[in-house]
Amino acid sequence: MPTQNSQIPNQKSINRRSFLLGAGGLALSQLLVGCGDSNQTKLNIQLLKGSIPSQIVRQFRRSLEQQVQLNFSPVEQIQDLFKQLQGWQDKSKPTEEPFWTRFIPFRESPSTVASDLVTLGDYWLKAAIEQKLIQPLDEAEVKQLKQWSALDQRWQQLVKRDNQGNLDTQGNVWAAPYRWGSTVILYNRQKFQNLGWTPEDWSDLWRDGLQGRISIVNQSREVIGLVLKKLGESYNTENLDTITNLENELRAFNQQVRLYSSRNYLEPLIIGDTWIAVGWSSDIIPILTRYPQLAAVVPKSGTAIWADLWVRPTGVKTDTFSSQWMDFCWEPDTAKKISVLTRSNSPIFPDISPSDLQEPFRSLLQSNREVFAKSEFLLALPPSAMKQYESLFAKIKQD
Repeated sequence: MPTQNSQIPNQKSINRRSFLLGAGGLALSQLLVGCGDSNQTKLNIQLLKGSIPSQIVRQFRRSLEQQVQLNFSPVEQIQDLFKQLQGWQDKSKPTEEPFWTRFIPFRESPSTVASDLVTLGDYWLKAAIEQKLIQPLDEAEVKQLKQWSALDQRWQQLVKRDNQGNLDTQGNVWAAPYRWGSTVILYNRQKFQNLGWTPEDWSDLWRDGLQGRISIVNQSREVIGLVLKKLGESYNTENLDTITNLENELRAFNQQVRLYSSRNYLEPLIIGDTWIAVGWSSDIIPILTRYPQLAAVVPKSGTAIWADLWVRPTGVKTDTFSSQWMDFCWEPDTAKKISVLTRSNSPIFPDISPSDLQEPFRSLLQSNREVFAKSEFLLALPPSAMKQYESLFAKIKQD
């Protein structure tokens, strides 16, 4: 977790933010931008690989009233993007790119020149603000974003922060969310046929017949968080000592768990060693088409949610085209395409019919506002609270 003294958020907490390039993702050969001349207006964006389809970029280029050189650079992990933001603020590093790389719209190599916009996960936002790696959007710019008012208030509140990165309803707007996902339950249909029921909520994970049948991400916030949710409490509880029966519920849940692993929690389910896996939709959605015996569900009492955001690096000048790009991602047609093609959710909840989605993904991608209202972003907790989470989690796993 990012803390006041942290340089980078806990790596164990962000493995979920690594995406494989899937259907509809960026392909190097799919989008070619004319080289133009050295004076041509440019828009440089570094983004999480697979989070924006190439056809969206082409559509955006056609919508512009003047010719702009678009350079979109995909990066494998959010962690690498965060390090890139740190690198741009290190004045000792070179600031010139090799000349030939300027004309490649989708390139893998990291840039030494700050991009106009960068993808960042919501979990990293506080650390980026604390370390002065990003700057807030101009107030006038926010007012000109046509789709800003279409965002649910929870999204607006998520990106309004004070200068220490804490939530502040009167704070500046530091980011523009463009897609999101959640922690979900994945289960083997065949194994549950004999039981006569299928998982629907967190409380089902305590039911008889599941002892040693669950694999789950090795994250204290996620594991303790789902137990808190089962008890009707918040994922972001700061003092665990105030929650009656929490440790007993954790011990009972631990008896159901066969494996804690943030990297390999899906393998035991696939080979039949476990019947349920609990993890991140970004990990789970890519495997659903390959294993038809598996099904996924979003817990109806609410879950943990994450978001991909556009942020502007410190020192980068505000420009019309980066503002237009953020707004473009919120247009209903664009948002729908991002959702369908990257198999994620949109913060503006576009109208997506069941026929637009393949059957395995419908339960995860058809926006349920009631469940969303019960779900929570994982917020940065004070160091004392994080120590409490890690200590209790380690204690339970030793049983």
